Amino acid sequence: MGYTVTELTPTTGVEINGLSGGRLVDPDVAAECRDALERRGVVIYREAHLDDDELVAFSRLLGEVVPLPMGGDPAHPQIQKVTRDASKSKLAAYREGTFFWHIDGTTAAVPDKATLLTARQIADDDTGDTEFANTYAAYESLPAAERAELEELRVVHSFAASQLLVYPDPSPKERAAWDRNPSREHPLVWTRRSGRRSMVLGSTAAEVVGRSREEGRALLDRLLDWATQPRFVLRHSWRVGDLVIWDNTGMLHRARPYGEHSARLMHRTSLAGEEAVA
Repeated sequence: MGYTVTELTPTTGVEINGLSGGRLVDPDVAAECRDALERRGVVIYREAHLDDDELVAFSRLLGEVVPLPMGGDPAHPQIQKVTRDASKSKLAAYREGTFFWHIDGTTAAVPDKATLLTARQIADDDTGDTEFANTYAAYESLPAAERAELEELRVVHSFAASQLLVYPDPSPKERAAWDRNPSREHPLVWTRRSGRRSMVLGSTAAEVVGRSREEGRALLDRLLDWATQPRFVLRHSWRVGDLVIWDNTGMLHRARPYGEHSARLMHRTSLAGEEAVA
């Protein structure tokens, strides 16, 4: 059986229909996926219905899979359950933070290279879509002089910055728990070996090194507004079984809000990142 490949917007996204289950766990399919990811930033396999073994196997064909100490299933420590149901995930209380534009792994030494997310259950009320904002395209659309200026800047990222958007008045105990996660400094402009450049922004971006807090905040807010204009954004409405993969340092993403009692349940794997080119 054949399959179809459809480009979704002028800059972002490929949707693939007709590949599912074990058919994805193939080196040739993985090579095509990596190529599409490089060109388009987001790859969507509609109704792929991978089980957990297949999800891990396909992830390994794409890169080095990050083991997650708080994975939802001891049999698959690489898989994290994404849900607001506290009985299924110890991280459920923090999921409201994913309603803001962000990039995964910015408080690690190197952000994740890519994320794979597959839908086990979806919301009953059409909530919980995922949006992506292409920061390659956003960066390339800036004036040349501003691009050159941004390339010199570094940004401090912290877990606390993202949580303050949800809980602006935390208790001392809550703030101390957030601060146990290390802050990390990354270049604002992320350069790959291919020479392509994107911007690493989002809810964890706390301050710009060498600028006052007010000046840095104003710049980060302006760039985030620029990068999330409708012309740079792709919105994905989930079906059960969908598998979505994205270039993590080139695509901001966010979940559209869904309730604490939503049925929405995703399984996620992450690929280890690669250092930016100096």
